[in-house]
Amino acid sequence: MSLSSSAMAAPLIPIPSVTIGVDNASSPQEVATSLQILFALTVLTLAPSILVMMTSFTRIIIVLSFLRSALAAQQMPPNQILVGLALFLTFFTMSPYIDQVNQDALQPYLAGTLDQPTAMSKALNPMREFMFKQTRENDIALFVNIADGPRPASQAEVPTMTLIPAFVISELKTAFQIGFLIYIPFIVIDMVVASTLMSMGMMMVPPVMISMPFKILLFILVDGWHLIVQSLITSFH
Repeated sequence: MSLSSSAMAAPLIPIPSVTIGVDNASSPQEVATSLQILFALTVLTLAPSILVMMTSFTRIIIVLSFLRSALAAQQMPPNQILVGLALFLTFFTMSPYIDQVNQDALQPYLAGTLDQPTAMSKALNPMREFMFKQTRENDIALFVNIADGPRPASQAEVPTMTLIPAFVISELKTAFQIGFLIYIPFIVIDMVVASTLMSMGMMMVPPVMISMPFKILLFILVDGWHLIVQSLITSFH
């Protein structure tokens, strides 16, 4: 009887105990390991910023936000839908560069044929190629002059820390240009509706409430989502 009760009291699956401690590093190898862990945690923390600032996400999400504002549809589509669509479009436009990073840097590093610094350098090359294609020369010149460094003779001599902010402001300018073009037909509808309401003496009726259905109808008739996505994707080529 005692044996059966003790067997029932014993846990079926042993539960391990987990302890986390911080001690002083006693060897250079332990210091190097600690620095690698710190670097990995830093990269994971900055990964969202890297995704936003070094890819096509910035242009796409700004254009989609302009579109929602031009339609005056309040929170339709919701922010989650816009961000999700922007992420998938970003993965689609960046897929050739992601494949190149995987082929030239990640897989050789995992196979042990490349060390970490060389793999990082090879992984950065496709991203720099993408950013150079979308960055205006005057934006690069702006940050080169601000840094007060030597004038680069080629793209290879442009530091990455100079290229990234130049790429970001170029993307902002391009996104605002596309957003301005999106606004034009919807502004025309707003002006027509406002003029019609004033001529009818219905000045107490908000023009936005009347014009929004016409904006949505126009957007549906021209297959707006198809045109917007097509314009966004082709703008990166």
